[in-house]
Amino acid sequence: MFPDIVPELKAGMPELRGKLEANAPTAPLSWFRTGGPAQVLFTPADTDDLAYFLQHLDRQIPVLVVGLGSNLLIRDGGLEGVVIRLGKGFSEVSVEPGLRVRAGAGAPDVKVARAAAEAGIAGLSFLRGIPGAIGGALRMNGGAYGGETKDVLIEAKGVTRTGEIVTFTNAQMGFTYRHSSVPDDVIFTEALFQGRPGNPEEILAEMNAITEARSSTQPVNTRTGGSTFKNPPGRKAWELVDAAGCRGLRIGDAQVSEMHCNFLINHGSASASDIEALGEEVRRRVREMSGIELEWEIKRVGRA
Repeated sequence: MFPDIVPELKAGMPELRGKLEANAPTAPLSWFRTGGPAQVLFTPADTDDLAYFLQHLDRQIPVLVVGLGSNLLIRDGGLEGVVIRLGKGFSEVSVEPGLRVRAGAGAPDVKVARAAAEAGIAGLSFLRGIPGAIGGALRMNGGAYGGETKDVLIEAKGVTRTGEIVTFTNAQMGFTYRHSSVPDDVIFTEALFQGRPGNPEEILAEMNAITEARSSTQPVNTRTGGSTFKNPPGRKAWELVDAAGCRGLRIGDAQVSEMHCNFLINHGSASASDIEALGEEVRRRVREMSGIELEWEIKRVGRA
C-alpha cells in the first residue's frame, strides 16, 4: 500500500469533477489481470477536467495513462503516483462530413471500425484487428491486417503534463513502426480519421473476415496482452520464438501460447513477475538461437 495522497489532491483541486481513488487495484485495468495497487487512480470527466487536474498536479508526481489495458503488464509492486484511466467521457465516436470519423482516445478500436463500416466509410477496417483503444493506436501507430494508424489519421488531440491542450497533425506524430515520437507525457484525448467511399456490406464482410482470422490464429479469449514482441526488420517474431523451441513454454501459470507463440497467457494465477520472466526467457533463447534481440511490444510498468 502507498501513502494516501487523495485528500491532499482534492484539497488542491476544488473544481475537479472526475473520480479519485487511493490504492486502487490495477488487476482489472489490464487484460493479464495482474499487478499491485495504483497509489491514485483518476478517472477524468472529460478533456477539460483532465487538463485542470494536470495543471494543478505536482510535477514530481509520476503519471501513467491507461486505456483498455490490452498491451500492458503492471508489475506486482504496483504503481507509484497517478494512474489516469480514460472512461466514458473519452469513448464517443461520431461520423463527420467528408468520410471522416472522430473518436475519443478511450473508444475501443473495434467500435471505431464498426461506426465507419455502418456509415459506408472504407479504410478503417484494420482497427477491428487491434484489441485496444484509440489512445494506444495513436501512441504505438497501431496496425493489423495491412493497415496502420498513420495511413488514416488526420490529426490527434491531447493534453500535456502541464495541462495544455494541443493538436498534432499526422506529420507531427512522427509515426514509425509501432511508435509515435510525440512526447511520452502527452495524453491523447481524441483522433480524427479520414476514410474513403465504401459499401457497408462489403466493409462489414471484411471486418467479419478479420474477426474469424483472429479467432482461428490468436488466443483471443484468454488473459493475454496481445503481441508480446515487435517484429524485427524483415522477420516475424512468432517464427523466431517458435524456432527457439518456446511454443508452450511455461513458468508457473504463465505460458507461451501454443496457438500463436508471440502471445503470453495467464492461465489464472500467474503473477506479473512470472509473465515478465517468461518473456525474458523467450528473449534469451531467441538471442542464443538467432542472435536477434527481440524488443518488447507490451508495455511493462510499475515496481517489481
